Amino acid sequence: MSNKIIAKDNERLLKLKHNIEQATNTFLGYPVSKDFDYSELNDFLSYPINNLGDPFEDGTYKVQTHEMEKEVVSFFAKLFRAQPNNYWGYVTNGGSESNLYGLYLARELYPKAMVYYSESTHYSVRKNIHLLNIPSIIIRSQENGEIDYEDFENTVKMNRHKPAIVLTTFGTTMKEAKDDVSKIKQILKHLAIYDHYIHCDAALSGTYGAFMEPRVPFDFKDGADSISISGHKFIGSPIPSGVIITKRSNRDRIAKGISYIGSLDTTITGSRNGHSALFLWYALKKLGVEGLKKRYEHSLDTAIYCEKKLKEIGVKAWSNPNAITVVLPKTSNEIKQKWQLATEGDVAHVICMPNVTKVQIDEFIEDMVNCKTNEEEEFELDF
Repeated sequence: MSNKIIAKDNERLLKLKHNIEQATNTFLGYPVSKDFDYSELNDFLSYPINNLGDPFEDGTYKVQTHEMEKEVVSFFAKLFRAQPNNYWGYVTNGGSESNLYGLYLARELYPKAMVYYSESTHYSVRKNIHLLNIPSIIIRSQENGEIDYEDFENTVKMNRHKPAIVLTTFGTTMKEAKDDVSKIKQILKHLAIYDHYIHCDAALSGTYGAFMEPRVPFDFKDGADSISISGHKFIGSPIPSGVIITKRSNRDRIAKGISYIGSLDTTITGSRNGHSALFLWYALKKLGVEGLKKRYEHSLDTAIYCEKKLKEIGVKAWSNPNAITVVLPKTSNEIKQKWQLATEGDVAHVICMPNVTKVQIDEFIEDMVNCKTNEEEEFELDF
């Protein structure tokens, strides 16, 4: 009896593997890199690696990868021009947790603050604000997805008596628009709001933001107090992950000692995935800064090619400066399902991640040409 169950389960696993392989081969609508190879790290899957506690503090539990985690944090702290003696961070479960940490830190520093974020901000932000129970105001977005600075200034002006927590986005979900942190900082300075905190959600674009020409201000030197990125997006990982980088001086104000683990309680979750930190460390060691830059240049070149090809077949495609995301009108349901295109309202997009090739783009263009309908299926009445 048990052998039959095992055989049936194995069949299910084989089918699952086949389905995942098929789905992985044809997605263009989500920011996930799949060109990674961590096979050299397979042996580490035999161990219960748990990065509980603060990676910068020595703890009791030794089955961890804190040293690698610290190096990952240091790599991005340097890339984001943090002060060498005043940075801290850890590897999270993804961008949503990283954003939660930035907002949590801001709330602890300014308990009576108002949060401002644009309507193009990632959906996790609204949930995080609700979890933290902070009052908030949504700011309008410009047509390209960037925050409306005039609306931001007018709104903050009405609440000048409150500290301001501003959540900027460096690469919005649908249009990869980038909010200018230095403009936000200037507005706050102009309104004499000195009690403020700026968190930058740079989930996708932060990893290559330093290589953009011309540069868009988003990092610590530009005025950010914390920055979050995703590890599984531009770099790529079999497990979703993220990184939060903030100022150590701010983290010190909320740190609490926990005797059970012999470390400080400074992270959102207790147990943390030590394998993710190891994967990111391995990828960054292999790539380095130059490798990341080349990945970006390849993606940007593919995006330019994609936009050009779509325009050639009469599709009104466009992209923000330096973006690897190509925005287009929503497609037929057939195209949307096959290529797994994220769609919001009348807009869809193709994200040219490092693994996307011009051959794939050509196949996509061919499908667009041969597709009979250009819009998603409409609801039809049967009578």
